[in-house]
Amino acid sequence: MLPITYAIRNLFRDPGRLFQTVGGSALVVLLVIAAIALNHGMEEVLQTSGSSTNVILVGAGSEESVERSEVHLDAEAAAATAVPGLARPLGSTAASGEIVYMAPLKLEGGQEQPSLLRGVTEKALLVHNRVRLLEGSFPRPGQVMVGRLLHRRFGVPAHDLAPGKRLSFGRTAFTISGVFEASGTVLESEAWFDRNDLSTLTQRDTLSAIYLRLDDAEFDDVHVFTLQRNDLELSAIREDRYYEKLSAFYAPIRAMIWITTALVGAGALFGGLNTLYAAFASRIREMATLQCVGYTRRALLLSFIQESLLATLSGSLIAFTLALVLLDGRSIPFSLGTFTIELTPPIILAGLATGVALGTLGTLPPALRCLKPSLPVALRSS
Repeated sequence: MLPITYAIRNLFRDPGRLFQTVGGSALVVLLVIAAIALNHGMEEVLQTSGSSTNVILVGAGSEESVERSEVHLDAEAAAATAVPGLARPLGSTAASGEIVYMAPLKLEGGQEQPSLLRGVTEKALLVHNRVRLLEGSFPRPGQVMVGRLLHRRFGVPAHDLAPGKRLSFGRTAFTISGVFEASGTVLESEAWFDRNDLSTLTQRDTLSAIYLRLDDAEFDDVHVFTLQRNDLELSAIREDRYYEKLSAFYAPIRAMIWITTALVGAGALFGGLNTLYAAFASRIREMATLQCVGYTRRALLLSFIQESLLATLSGSLIAFTLALVLLDGRSIPFSLGTFTIELTPPIILAGLATGVALGTLGTLPPALRCLKPSLPVALRSS
């Protein structure tokens, strides 16, 4: 087997080829890491947002979108009293009628972004038990409480949405009363208003949904309630199931990310193959000479792979560095909320596997073609 120093020296024989190989592999590995991280981040935040102990009552036919749902105001009290076995923290039934509305919010500085607004009462904290107030207080009339990641949607520092700042919806300005967190759920990118305020501003006399938290009750108990009260025209869906459906809705977007990554990766791979074909073709006589002095074709093939792996793994190292600087910890807003990109060990391993695959599979065709000619033919090649 040839010494590793031979492969290292050959890397620097053509600086232009080395730059293309390292740069191309860095681009492909970075794109793979970004695609996996984006898909994982979006899927993770949607899975985390739903709770298996919560049930959502929506208007019949609106199971796929709470925002389009309309539920009569009387349904909140009816569900709280008629469904047995609901959770009763602090002696209050965990039933929260809420208005969910997508509309643009405007900062004092003039930035305006579409945001998810939620009109709530204090009972919302009994159902959304992951919500924790970080600073300030629950919103009263004329106030709004914001999730800790809402500022990322506007692209401004967190202190621009601190308690005491102003946030406008339409022509009405609200004072920010507090900031809350919700353990990596989509709630962290929402703005919570007093329910009566949001009802007045959106000119609606119905709720979007009623959120119930189960204790001894089961989902079938809630489902039976919706069947018994045909006059309310309700449909029940588990909260975790609701977010699973939303995750499926975003599947085409995640597929487009993979398709884009595959196209760019294929372009970089074919460009690299062309470069290697040209580079290895000029070394046919050199390989034949090494065979004459006793090295086997297998040893020469391993040397080619070593040479290529050194270049692609160097590119992978650059990609990991760029990913840590540019991607890790970055919050990405989407229509429902915001998710945070995290470079977990499986994602790093996937990037490493991509670099190894580029260095081995991408090298085999040109290397085998270089070693294919017989010794007499190879020694006469120019």
